[in-house]
Amino acid sequence: MALHLSSSDWRQLLDWAETAGDHECCGILRGEGDRVAAVELAQNVATDPARHFEIDPATLISAGKDVRSGGIPVLGFFHSHPNGVAAPSPTDVASAAPDHHIWLIIADRAITAWQPVIAGARVTGFTPVTLLVEG
Repeated sequence: MALHLSSSDWRQLLDWAETAGDHECCGILRGEGDRVAAVELAQNVATDPARHFEIDPATLISAGKDVRSGGIPVLGFFHSHPNGVAAPSPTDVASAAPDHHIWLIIADRAITAWQPVIAGARVTGFTPVTLLVEG
């Protein structure tokens, strides 16, 4: 599988991560199939945003309502790793929902894409997805 992301969304994600500095930025990916149609920044409400992320629940609820009323589906989520490692951490694996959503991780001016590996009712890891930046 390959995931398609516009160059403008790619730049936007990098800018949000840079602006967040030592804190993790996070948000929602909207799209269908293998295409990201929009990226939406959310507030990171984690108690330790320098080491973790938690998308503001109000943003998730709003996105769900929008989808139910015909809006662009939620394709996945993104967050940054200020430590410079553009791969899922053990915390990411432990925190991921077994819902098949794509994850983008931004670190050190790079973006990587990941699909959760699901066993039963839990995520046991992630497998890399090819990210194609277009336009």
